[in-house]
Amino acid sequence: VLNGINLHISEPGLYCILGPNGVGKSTLAKCIDKLLTPTSGTIRIDGKDIGEYTAKSISRVVGYIPVSVSSVFSMTVMDSVLMGVQGKRRWRNTDGDIETVHRALKVFGLEGLAMRSTNELSAGQNQCVSLARGLVQDTPIIIMDEPTANLDVRHQVFVTELFHELAVRTGKIVLMISHDLNITSKYADKVILMAEPGRIHSIGTPGETLTRENLACVYGVDSTIFSDRGRPLISLGDPLRDGVLPSSDEGPVEQGD
Repeated sequence: VLNGINLHISEPGLYCILGPNGVGKSTLAKCIDKLLTPTSGTIRIDGKDIGEYTAKSISRVVGYIPVSVSSVFSMTVMDSVLMGVQGKRRWRNTDGDIETVHRALKVFGLEGLAMRSTNELSAGQNQCVSLARGLVQDTPIIIMDEPTANLDVRHQVFVTELFHELAVRTGKIVLMISHDLNITSKYADKVILMAEPGRIHSIGTPGETLTRENLACVYGVDSTIFSDRGRPLISLGDPLRDGVLPSSDEGPVEQGD
């Protein structure tokens, strides 16, 4: 699934992983979180081989928010978010844990649903519960697999901006798998653009990676790239014939401000 991946992240910030379906974005994320074991190669966190981490110790370093969570059994929203804190406790929750969960619920507008069963919530509300649970884990690395799935546009922007600010303010590394080119462009510090067959096509700032040529190569579509306060604003065009960009007089061209 993954081929020749070489990736080194040392600075805090929001790193967005982009790419078409099936190129290995989720597989890469799960390898970093030790949910999957690669058949070759090495993954190191803080210089330590990931194989030396136990499931308990990796959960203190890497927080993982999956693309969707199915409830096998019912529990309250409060209890569901508390599970993010309980990974650090052996016996019981403290008053501080409860306060932490209440703050997280308030951030996502869930305080009125604290005692509601997760089985009674909409897909978008359950996604916010999952995000709140990831937030209270308070790990130095957070991995989010399509965290804005099932959310409306306002909440997509809110969640991406929230975790970008969290990374900047607290010095965390946040890896976010996304399919929204413009939200990624607006908030990402770095973009990891993946392509077939399971490789990294390019890494850099949104301006360096989200170019007309790169989008044509990776997604097979033409685009017009505008500049919005120094960041790319992408207007997608038609699918390309045989992956070949039209000349400047045949289709969209890169525009200025």
